[in-house]
Amino acid sequence: MHMADAVFHRNFNTSYPLAVAGRGSVITDAEGIEYLDGASGAAAANLGHGVKEIADAMHAQALAIGFAHTLRFETEALQQASQLVSELAGDNLNTVYFASSGAEANEAAFKLARQIHLDSGNAGKHLVIGRWQNYHGNTLATLGVGGDVGRRSSYTPMVPTSAHVPTPDCSACPLNQSFDSCSLKSQLPCVDIIEHEIKVLGPENVAALICEPVVGSQQGALVPPEQYLRQVRELCTKYNVVMIIDEVMTGFGRTGEHFAFQHFDVIPDIVTFGKGVTGGYAALSGMIVHDRLIDIVRSHSNGIFRHGSTYSGHPVSVAAGRAALTYYNEHNVLENARERSDELRAAVTQLAAEHPGIADIRGLGLLIAFDLVESPEYSALTSEEFNARSMRNGAIFYPGKGRYGGFAGQHILIAPPLTATSEEIAHMVEILDKTLTECGR
Repeated sequence: MHMADAVFHRNFNTSYPLAVAGRGSVITDAEGIEYLDGASGAAAANLGHGVKEIADAMHAQALAIGFAHTLRFETEALQQASQLVSELAGDNLNTVYFASSGAEANEAAFKLARQIHLDSGNAGKHLVIGRWQNYHGNTLATLGVGGDVGRRSSYTPMVPTSAHVPTPDCSACPLNQSFDSCSLKSQLPCVDIIEHEIKVLGPENVAALICEPVVGSQQGALVPPEQYLRQVRELCTKYNVVMIIDEVMTGFGRTGEHFAFQHFDVIPDIVTFGKGVTGGYAALSGMIVHDRLIDIVRSHSNGIFRHGSTYSGHPVSVAAGRAALTYYNEHNVLENARERSDELRAAVTQLAAEHPGIADIRGLGLLIAFDLVESPEYSALTSEEFNARSMRNGAIFYPGKGRYGGFAGQHILIAPPLTATSEEIAHMVEILDKTLTECGR
């Protein structure tokens, strides 16, 4: 019997395989074809597919109580998941607000920053500074603050106006600087630009600054200079600007630490997260808030954060988060991710020596990327075309574009489950090798 197609497809001109099963790093479709998940879906399925402990926890919570509105009740799952997240964040980041998507978490962070300034007597502070080629979500507010040119373009008349500064990209510096000369300066030029923007906008008007600590999809695992985030932290403190670090893609072990900001010896005011908090098993995101901000909320406005949503702290979702976070710990997932990271980087580096079609390998942990480039021996495809070929060869990766100014550049992001085995990593690289060979002239 033919079933009518009522799906609002991501692309109406594409026929998608029907996923019917997933185990570990492998997804199987209805035709029995297996695909290595070299992208963890969208860098979300950090623990791979088919983790019984998480499924069982969701089932048990749904049977106990499937919904409890957080204006009236809390649940043990909410309290325990909050504690587990805060323990990973470290010093003075002790309070967790849960939402459903990364965009929702970031909007909550913008609102909290605004409320903090209102409650502190700084009513003029309302602007949020973003960075070009950073992605913070697909709602109008997060598109406005985010710097994804492609996603913004159709909705430009609708998105709120926001200030943007360049993202540091030392191998293709938007300021035409060299890293050697920059490192000798007391403040990096890309941080000077931020300070200049704050002064132009007026410090009395700037509420917050948001950035990805390692840029994910838009610039392909782009790692900043080692001192960059510390200098941004100093700048935010100097001008009383709330520093928001977006860890939606990079959190929960993806870069080899619990959170990517921990590589850089910096403490943000707000950390937003999503994706890996449940390993993709439920829609859950949130923000971790510094004690300083919580003290202001407690002492003003009757202790109320003037924001909320129906599914904040949803019992089944936070139960999935609690189970996933427990699994990370009990199965030494972070240690495995670090070991597989070394293997992946070494293997991709070897690929670059053999294939002139890839360049500029970068990233941290199991978030590794390379640019696709054209050469006399290699016919450059778009990242989407390359990924489609890889998928036919048996592995899925994360295609991206626009590293250079939002328009130029094609890259492939490799972000396998943090539980991937050495054999699975090697097989993913073999498929990359095969796909690159097919692209030869």
